Amino acid sequence: MDEDAVDMTGGTTPEVVVDAAPLQEALEIPGAVPAEVVVEPVGELDVTGRPALVFPIPAPKAHHGPARVLALVNQKGGVGKTTTTINLGASLAEYGRRVLLIDFDPQGALTAGVGVNAYGLDNTVFDLLMEPERVGVRDVIHATSTPGLDVVPASIDLSAAEMALVNEVAREQILARALHPILGEYDYVLIDCQPSLGLLTVNALAAADGVVIPLECEFFALRGMKILVDTIHKVQARINPRLTIDGILATMYDSRTVHRQEVLQRVIDQFGDTVYRTVISQTIKFPETSVAGTPINDYAPTSKGAEAYRSLAREMVFREEPLAPGTPSVP
Repeated sequence: MDEDAVDMTGGTTPEVVVDAAPLQEALEIPGAVPAEVVVEPVGELDVTGRPALVFPIPAPKAHHGPARVLALVNQKGGVGKTTTTINLGASLAEYGRRVLLIDFDPQGALTAGVGVNAYGLDNTVFDLLMEPERVGVRDVIHATSTPGLDVVPASIDLSAAEMALVNEVAREQILARALHPILGEYDYVLIDCQPSLGLLTVNALAAADGVVIPLECEFFALRGMKILVDTIHKVQARINPRLTIDGILATMYDSRTVHRQEVLQRVIDQFGDTVYRTVISQTIKFPETSVAGTPINDYAPTSKGAEAYRSLAREMVFREEPLAPGTPSVP
């Protein structure tokens, strides 16, 4: 939907009833909810209905690493995982962070979205998983057109990995072992997961320090949250004790529709500060950047979409880097 489009429905969307209590209970994982930013209420509220904050621009880092590994996960497709991985990564790089993107979806949308042709490459993430003795992680890292932003590409070959890895020893931790040698060279590693909760996604969760859940502001997007959070909880309990839910990111938001307003408010009511204050609205610029093969920061640097992902990057740095200077201010 275009940024300047109008709601032509001509009617009122019926009230959406969302029973999110079971989801909140499932989300009660140690360390899952980030520390609350305490601000005295003022007259102005942001789109989430909470006191509006402006997160400080982070200072560049003198030294890089160790990386915080974040898996962007939602088994529902079309919620903005790939768009968020690319543009959040580019925004973090714009603020002086070294970022590695991992395309962990056989569709290869992230790879194409940063302008890399996976079919012209000798090795991809598939080879990294299947032949670790021959292919190391540095063999599959490629620079993008954005300074400080690298990518590990994927192709359709990755679709065969789940079947091939079934009989491997410690198959859930293959990605974690593969990434370990380069974690000291990056500040963030962002893993774009496929829309399923299979072995590849479990590998991503086993390798991650935290999970970011892009959630479309639409009722049916909420229905799979319980299964997703249960899976995260099981991985934390059985494989990766350090795993936390870093945040839920509302995507594809349109303030002109009652339905999306209600869904966003119910998510915030149930999950509180687990929900990022930054909200990603719908804009035609995002599909245009996919065709162009470049992040929105480069394609349309002054657009609302670019500013939204810069805001998310500032908020993430504020949450993830406790020693980052500055405090949020009220606009």
